[in-house]
Amino acid sequence: MKILPVKSKTTKAAALSLLAGSALALYLALTPGASTQAGPVVEMYQDPNCGCCTDWADHLRGAGFEVRQHRTRDMRGVKLEHGVIPELASCHTALVDGYVIEGHVPAADIKRLLEERPDVVGLTVPGMPHGSPGMETGRHDDYAVLTWRHEDRTPAIFSEYTH
Repeated sequence: MKILPVKSKTTKAAALSLLAGSALALYLALTPGASTQAGPVVEMYQDPNCGCCTDWADHLRGAGFEVRQHRTRDMRGVKLEHGVIPELASCHTALVDGYVIEGHVPAADIKRLLEERPDVVGLTVPGMPHGSPGMETGRHDDYAVLTWRHEDRTPAIFSEYTH
């Protein structure tokens, strides 16, 4: 068996290529926001004095979403702008990837919405049911997550939670 000599130029090029690739991988791993695995961004609007809204935002963060909280005293205006009628309203309104999320919608339902991409305005949990994400009070109400459309605002059930 004959062993061929390795040319030093080839060895240097391979070493430099490996070093550059390692440096790039390290940079991407350590740079905030550089991950390709980052969750969807949720733009959330809430009254400045609402604590349960922040608890819901924490629920979403725990499920991998990036949540940007915007505090405003004009929640009525935010809801009107995004087609949330009073019968569908809750305390906070959020936007994610073209959908409206109203109230204490569980993160799992938002993920399902984003995967299935139905032709709806978004999801809502009207009111503030106990036991929904952000409303963990020790009591558990039954509640439904609803969808609605702009042209027909009759809600439809997306999922139900019974206790």
